[in-house]
Amino acid sequence: MNLSEIKKIYFLGIGGIGMSALARYFSMKGVEVHGYDKTETTLTKKLVNEGMKIHYGAANVSKIPTGLDLVVWTPAIPRNFEELTFFQNSSIPLKKRAEVLGIISRSQRTIAIAGTHGKTTTSSLVTHLLRTGGVDCTAFLGGISENLGSNYVGGESDWVVAEADEYDRSFLQLSPEISVLLSMDPDHLDIYGEASAVAETGFKEFIKKTKPNGKVFIKYDLAQYFENQLFETFGVNGGMYQARNVRVEDGWFVFDLATPDLEINGIRFAMPGRHNIENATAAIAAGLQLGIGEGAIRKAMETFKGIKRRFEFIHRDEKTVFIDDYAHHPTEIRAAVQAARELFPGRKITGIFQPHLYSRTRDFQDGFAEELDKLDEILLMDIYPAREEPIPGVTSAIVFDKMKNPAKDLVTKANVLEVLKTKELDVLMTIGAGDIDTVVEPIGQFLKMKNE
Repeated sequence: MNLSEIKKIYFLGIGGIGMSALARYFSMKGVEVHGYDKTETTLTKKLVNEGMKIHYGAANVSKIPTGLDLVVWTPAIPRNFEELTFFQNSSIPLKKRAEVLGIISRSQRTIAIAGTHGKTTTSSLVTHLLRTGGVDCTAFLGGISENLGSNYVGGESDWVVAEADEYDRSFLQLSPEISVLLSMDPDHLDIYGEASAVAETGFKEFIKKTKPNGKVFIKYDLAQYFENQLFETFGVNGGMYQARNVRVEDGWFVFDLATPDLEINGIRFAMPGRHNIENATAAIAAGLQLGIGEGAIRKAMETFKGIKRRFEFIHRDEKTVFIDDYAHHPTEIRAAVQAARELFPGRKITGIFQPHLYSRTRDFQDGFAEELDKLDEILLMDIYPAREEPIPGVTSAIVFDKMKNPAKDLVTKANVLEVLKTKELDVLMTIGAGDIDTVVEPIGQFLKMKNE
């Protein structure tokens, strides 16, 4: 399909973070963009302000415009959804988001960032690094970059930065020139079945999609899985591109970098946590392939503002700190809580966690309980179902009952703020990938008024 011939396009699930980035790509190329989503959000309002036409609520075939050249859909849409069925029975070309992103990646030079965790931060960091170094890249991001103020940026160069999403094996549509693999923990077992299949039929196959003479960068402790493939490694205290001597100085994380060709000492980085130093090292390894120099590396690392909902400081005063984080897997929760401990040693940390998906809650209930126990106090919300139907016997209570920390409460989105008002708060974290983000602003306002 020649995407340049598309004049009118429809997105089924346009409010998703990946879908909206693709919608912005077409809109900025002058394509007439229409779409559907279940509910209106801050993001969809912005899309409408940018000229896109969106309808909400139940499926409504009568609101589908005529003259469409392409329909793009996301697997988050139920297979029996009326509008999807309508398009499946029509002659209009219907493609998954991943297929369209794949077409774009094959027509340009793509840097693809893969991994169970860290994709959005690293993709945004690569984008910021390249643009700081003079490479005017296009980027499709899985979150709102604080530097860009968007999840999409268009560029004039041949380079595209894209997240390689393992869900539904979407990343196998890509044809990267540079591939980066950050992590490979089991997830999306509803798609892959067994934990071993995540590596075997997912990430290993993704790495093989790298173009001939391309570059592959893999976190050094994952190298054992890729013995028969050409790659270079990165990491903290390990790898060919290696961050060393990580320390905290005047509120900054600082590290030294050793690569096969150069050493850079005293790089200041604004993001907290060892996992983010690993992400930074991966981004630098990719950037060096495009000739990004030491000056741009230092400037980009120091001026990177992060991603909305990735360890985002919502409120901070002398009495209380409030951090919002998108973590929705036990490994991500561990990283977020560990970063908070490093930044605020000795302080009490209260967490509000909303599990995301019934299947993930069932599959990782022990891991969730173990990581949430590392908080001093936890408020556990109902499961956010997203695309899933309920699974009998699977509720937040299966995690709650396995937690050993006695300072725990089961709450709902409706009463979480009232319960929070009864607590002595020091460092507060909201954690989760569902609609927990809708309580962030009310909690922030409460803390601001409380401490004035």
